[in-house]
Amino acid sequence: MISLKQIYTTIFLVLLAVVVGVTALTSWYTVDETEQAVILTFGKVDGDIKPSGLHFKLPWPIQKVEKLSTQTFSLQFGYEEKDGVVVEFPDETKMITGDENIVLADMVVMWRITDPGKFLFNSNDPRQVLYNATSASLRSIIGSSDIDDALTDGKAEIEAEVFELIVSLMEKYDIGVSVTAVKLQDVELPNEEVRKAFTNVTDARETMETRRNEANRYRNQQINEAQGEKDAIISKAEGEKTARIEKARGDVARFNALYEEYVNAPEITRERIIIETLEYVLPNAEIYIMNDEGNTMKYFPIRQSESTNSTPVPPVNQEGSGNN
Repeated sequence: MISLKQIYTTIFLVLLAVVVGVTALTSWYTVDETEQAVILTFGKVDGDIKPSGLHFKLPWPIQKVEKLSTQTFSLQFGYEEKDGVVVEFPDETKMITGDENIVLADMVVMWRITDPGKFLFNSNDPRQVLYNATSASLRSIIGSSDIDDALTDGKAEIEAEVFELIVSLMEKYDIGVSVTAVKLQDVELPNEEVRKAFTNVTDARETMETRRNEANRYRNQQINEAQGEKDAIISKAEGEKTARIEKARGDVARFNALYEEYVNAPEITRERIIIETLEYVLPNAEIYIMNDEGNTMKYFPIRQSESTNSTPVPPVNQEGSGNN
């Protein structure tokens, strides 16, 4: 027959085994490389974020570990993609632009958990908070932008402004979430007729820009050609100027040389100038120098060289000589 003492002993041993087992099983834990963990002491965050590896803690129910992923998540605003099927939510993406037009804009936000404690306890649903912040930020920026910017080349600027606004809201809400990037997926007009009309306007604007670029290119070409012609004319004029100055200097030098000869032998130089002038004025005439010494008349013919076909140079450009 089992005694009461044996029953108490058995119950004690069972309880002790349970306590030892729970202590052994809940006093250590491992954190994967893609995870981060925080320790909760009686439900309160205790200590820093635990990195990957093997760690120890007080047994349950004193301390409990919460593990969260360190990977980057994507929040899809205005649509949902599952198994390759995209489901759109036009009521959420319909927005009014700054120039009072309606567009449909959806976005994807890349985010990660940077503070597990705040992510767990500073908000009941941090993902919903991030979704609402994305909606408010996108609507605010689209509401202050023109429809042309939202549909064409202003998307990059809109993305940057939305990113800055979401980051500031996350810092204000302090829910342990960090936004790493935002990307506008589609910005469309609400119906086919409006899209077609806007496409026509866009095509006309692109045609206008093309024609304007062609006109500017033609204008620049004409300006460059005119500038080249102007430079050529200026260069030619400078060359002629230099040539005339040098020619004038040469004429002055020849005149000075002729004058020196004239000072040394006035009569001979004067006769030579007369003869050279006659050669220039009457290039085909035969000139004779005659000397009458009594009954016999002597003369000396001055003829052009038969091998010379060029026009005689004016006497002012030739040096005088006192030997002729």
